[in-house]
Amino acid sequence: MSLLQRKGSSFTNGEEPSFDASLGTPALMKDHEATADVQELLALSAHEDARQLVRLIQCSQCSKPLRIPITLPCGHSMCRSCLPEPRLRENISYPDTPDRQYGIPCPILDCGAEHPTGECNPDVTLAKIMEVIATQVAKHQSVTENTPIRVDVFSKTEEQNVEEKEKVSPFSHSRILNGGRLVSTFILAELGELPFDSSVAYQSLATTDDDYQTLDASLLDSLREAAHKELDCHVCYNLMLEPTTTPCGHTFCRKCLARVLDHANLCPVCRRSLSLPPSLVSQPSNGRLVDLLNSLCPEVMTARAAAVKLEESLEGTALNTPLFVCTLSLPATPTFLHVFEPRYRLMMRRALDGNRQFGMVMYNRSRAPQGDLGNVPFMEYGTILEITNVQILGDGRSYVESRGVGRFRIREYSMLDGYYVSQVERVEDVSLAEEERLEAEETTTALAAALEAQMHIGQHQTTPTQETPASLKQLSTRDLLLSGIEFIERMRANSAPWLNERILIAYGGPPADPALFPYWFASVLPIAEDEKYLLLKTMSVRERLKIVNRWIQRIERQRLVPAHSSLPRFASAE
Repeated sequence: MSLLQRKGSSFTNGEEPSFDASLGTPALMKDHEATADVQELLALSAHEDARQLVRLIQCSQCSKPLRIPITLPCGHSMCRSCLPEPRLRENISYPDTPDRQYGIPCPILDCGAEHPTGECNPDVTLAKIMEVIATQVAKHQSVTENTPIRVDVFSKTEEQNVEEKEKVSPFSHSRILNGGRLVSTFILAELGELPFDSSVAYQSLATTDDDYQTLDASLLDSLREAAHKELDCHVCYNLMLEPTTTPCGHTFCRKCLARVLDHANLCPVCRRSLSLPPSLVSQPSNGRLVDLLNSLCPEVMTARAAAVKLEESLEGTALNTPLFVCTLSLPATPTFLHVFEPRYRLMMRRALDGNRQFGMVMYNRSRAPQGDLGNVPFMEYGTILEITNVQILGDGRSYVESRGVGRFRIREYSMLDGYYVSQVERVEDVSLAEEERLEAEETTTALAAALEAQMHIGQHQTTPTQETPASLKQLSTRDLLLSGIEFIERMRANSAPWLNERILIAYGGPPADPALFPYWFASVLPIAEDEKYLLLKTMSVRERLKIVNRWIQRIERQRLVPAHSSLPRFASAE
C-alpha cells in the first residue's frame, strides 16, 4: 500500500483538491503492491476539507450518502440500489455454481469489470460506519440551532471555469443550513442536492465573526471516536491496514486475511467458503475504507505501515522452507516416503517439531537450467507437503505419509546440515474472474473459427477419438472435466491395472472439482514425471485440464493401456 501525503486545504471559493472519480474519493493510495514507500499522512481538516470528507461517504452513482453499501470485488463501493440489473453470464462453466451464473457490470467507467452476483454482498464494516455517521450528525444537529451558514454548490463545469465565477450554471444552487460546514455539507448530500462531482463554497451568516471551526472539529472528533471500534480488524484487533473485503462482505487487514487463508478458505466471521487466492495478489483493497482510515487516523496508519514494511523485509530474507529432493508430489494428493538418510531424518524431526511442513522437489536429472537458479540439482517448482502420519522405526528410519497443500517456486536456496533450505514464493492459480474470462474468450473464439472452417471446407467437426489439441479450446471447462472422468470410467470398465483397488484406496476416486482432478489423474496415471511436472507450473484450471486431455488423446490414439501398475509405494531419496 502506497501511503501518499495528503494536504489539508481551504476551498471556500469553490476550489478543492482533485479526486479520483472512479472511487469517489481523493486520489490516494489504492495500489497495495506499492508497499515500499511509506510516507507521512496528514489528516484532513474538518473545517477546510469538509467537502472532501463528505465525498468519502457519498455514492458516486446517486450522490447520496451510502445506503446499504456494496463493495464490489474491484474495490469500488456504492449503494445496493445503484447496482445495475444482473445479467446472465455466457460461456462460463467453472465454477458451476448458481451465485456465479449471473453477473453485475461495474458501473464505474474506468473499471468495466463484471462481477458474479454471489460476490456483491453488503459491506458490513462500511454499513456500520454509515450508521455511526448518521447517529453523530443527528446528535450534532440537536445542539447546533441558530448557527446559520450559506452553502453554494458549484457544478464541475464551474469548478473548471475558475475565471468565470460570475457565470452561474443552471445546476448551481444555495442553501442556508445550521451546524457548520461539515454537517451542512452532509445534509445537502442527504437531500440529494450535492452532486458527487460538485464543489462548494461557504459563508458564515453568524452575527458574530464565528465561522464554526469549533463545531466542525467537535463533530469530526466525535466521528473519529465512535467509528474507531468499527474499523478494528477481527483477526488482530488493531485498526485495519490495507482493509480487504471478502465476497461475503467482511473486512480484515490484508495480511491478517492472507494468514487466515493459509490455513483454511473460510471467512473468520461467518465461516463462508472464500474463493480467494491466499496471497490476495489480485484482490484490491477496499478503497472507501482505505481513505476513511487515512483521513481519521493518519498517524496510526503511517506507523502501522512502517512496522509491516519492516516485518516483511525481515521475513523476505529467511530461508525457512526445507527441501526434500526426491520425487514428484502434487497438491491435494498423498505422498508416501521412506526416510532413511541421516540428513533427511534430521529434517523430518525438525519439521515434526515445527509446522509439520516441508517442500518436495524432483531431481533435475537432465541438469537443465532452472530459471534464475541456474544449473541446480533440483527442479525450480515443487509442492509443500504437510505430514499427516509418521511411523518411526527402531533404527531411526521412518515411513511418512504426507499430503500436498500448495505449490511453490524456489527463489533462493542454501545448505543446512546436509539438506537444502530455501526461500520460496507461492504459486497460485489466476483468480476465478480471470479463469472465467479465459474460458469465455477461448471457447467463443474457437467455436467461431470452427464454424468458419466448416463453411469453407464443408467438413463436419472431428470425432473425439480424432481430436487435435486445438479442438480442446472449443470445449467448456466443465466438458474438459467430464471428458477426463469418462476416460477413467472406460479404463475401469476395461480393468486397467493402474486403477485397481489399492490405487483407489490410497488416492480415492476421481474428484468432481475441476481444480483437483488433474492432480489426482496425474498421481495415478503411469506416465513420465517430467510430463506431470508441467501441472506444477500451470496457473489455470482450464490449462491443466487441457494438458490432461492431451494425455488422454495420446493414449487413445495409441490404443494402448500401460501394462504396469502404479501402486502407491514409498519413495526413497537417492
